[in-house]
Amino acid sequence: MTRIALAAALAGFASGPALAQAGEVGSRPIEPAGQQLPAPEAANVRVDGAIVEPRSIEPDLSTLRVPEGYRIAVFAEGLGNARIIEVAEDGTVYLTRREEGDVQMLRDTDGDGVADQRRTIARRPLMHGLEIDGQTAYMVAGSSVFRAPILADGSFGPLEEIVGDLPATGQHSAREINKGPDGMLYVSLGSTCNACDESSPESASILRMAPDGSRTIFASGLRHTVGFGWHPVTAQLWGMDQGIDWLGDRQQVEELNQIEQGKAYGWPYIYGMGGWNPQDEPPGGLTMDDWDRMSVRPVLGYDPHAAAMQMAFYRGAMFPAGEQGNAFVAMRGSWNRSDPVGYEIVRIRFDQAGRPMAMEPFVTGFLQDEARDGPAQSGRPVGVAVAADGALLFSDDQNGIIYRVSYAGPDAPGAVLARPQVAPMPIEPRPQGTALAMARPETQAGGTLELSSSAFAAGRPIPMTFSAYGQDVTPGLDWSGVPAGTQTLALLMEDPDAAKGNPFVHWVAWNIAPDLSGLPEAVPPTPQVPSLMTLRQGRNTRGSIGYYGPHPPIGEAAHHYHFQLFALDTVLNLVPGSNREELLAAIEGHVLAKGEVIGTYRQERPPAP
Repeated sequence: MTRIALAAALAGFASGPALAQAGEVGSRPIEPAGQQLPAPEAANVRVDGAIVEPRSIEPDLSTLRVPEGYRIAVFAEGLGNARIIEVAEDGTVYLTRREEGDVQMLRDTDGDGVADQRRTIARRPLMHGLEIDGQTAYMVAGSSVFRAPILADGSFGPLEEIVGDLPATGQHSAREINKGPDGMLYVSLGSTCNACDESSPESASILRMAPDGSRTIFASGLRHTVGFGWHPVTAQLWGMDQGIDWLGDRQQVEELNQIEQGKAYGWPYIYGMGGWNPQDEPPGGLTMDDWDRMSVRPVLGYDPHAAAMQMAFYRGAMFPAGEQGNAFVAMRGSWNRSDPVGYEIVRIRFDQAGRPMAMEPFVTGFLQDEARDGPAQSGRPVGVAVAADGALLFSDDQNGIIYRVSYAGPDAPGAVLARPQVAPMPIEPRPQGTALAMARPETQAGGTLELSSSAFAAGRPIPMTFSAYGQDVTPGLDWSGVPAGTQTLALLMEDPDAAKGNPFVHWVAWNIAPDLSGLPEAVPPTPQVPSLMTLRQGRNTRGSIGYYGPHPPIGEAAHHYHFQLFALDTVLNLVPGSNREELLAAIEGHVLAKGEVIGTYRQERPPAP
């Protein structure tokens, strides 16, 4: 099959029409109405935007509203830029302050519901994310993750940087860190922009990180998921993602997503319940339909521009038993909407099976509409946590207050729910065993391909340029012996020597045109590569799409990297971003011939800065 014929065949895999419907693009009206837009990149859409920032007024407890039976009071004040809250098992409350760049420790020693002790216990610029794990604290500040022991008096010992190379924060420096039920750390990194094609695959994602700082991309396409956590019964991960600005008052909803390993959630091209972002188009010639097929829709949506922040599941023993397993989210409030929304605490109701059913206001009254002077607000909630006594704490970063919501109604409380626990998940789903793709039964073949590289000789070291320590670009590959009847080629690069994720998958590619005799250096890490006509790329074990070069631990013996090529008698209907196991399942029974070339790589010492 020629490249032109293959491109035509792939066009048939689109899930929707190639042309936008007359009158709308992704549910948005075209201006003027009735024109036919030939492709997603052709847009003529009017979006009415507004900047309305309610003026700040003095906080007033008497204006705040909570459901019947609940009470709200001030736990602590004078705290400055109060952001993320975490509570230790002994009841100590920890608070990050981004503008001040520190961590505060607060205690209520007499049990009256008001903090009476406060200390500054850690300092780093852009301090924001915080996790308390027994006697260890983890913090995220800018591009760094720190670890510190918690001392006998509750303060932190020396901060140890375990990661120092997270991508630049850009527009969203509010990074968060939580420990999962599998014992791993999860770090949310917002996008560097409102909507753009990121230069780092780790931006707009949630990372899964070992305590030593090694990490993979757990989920992507998440614009700014500050609030996330695990349901205490099902252990499923849920997160609130902030929507794109400048799409109008009613777009885009704040998304409640069920976040799963290896999944993508639409940003920046698909938003909300399937809308197309008219500002941008997917890379590599992909259509909006292609990107939609690659993406997971949210489960619920909330008021657009409400600005979801920290989220906490309720496991305590003060609120009525029916509240256990529900989640609470701080909504900091809108600025890009003509009628302000947010400025509240929202409750997400889950049923007994752990399914989210509704989102509704829980603490309101910060936002006020004064007829003469326009909208006003008396607080911007950010942090949410459950105190040791079961009360709900939330922070206001504008007025430096932590509020405490308690329950004194007639309904009986439930027992404390234990934190969910699950067995550690594999870095990438795969069957048991360490077999390379060449040895898997799915790749049985009668023919042999000759595969070589212009960058290294078979069995010899791969130059640093092609490693993740260097420029992280693909080496050039050449092949011969493609048999008659070949419709496409597929490629896998794997490291069987990796301690984690064995074999570690570095490159997944398919639908390579059979009339090509090789691939050049530096194949772009995009889901589809238009310069190569049809080549599509999948997700590697790191969690990014495209090539990820050799990256063995510094000082280890050389690892072996197997570049494996397969001639297929079919065109694969796989969405870009598919993983190794999905590729192997798709090629089973279609492999005509296969071949490999092996290179080695060792990083003796840290690369020069």
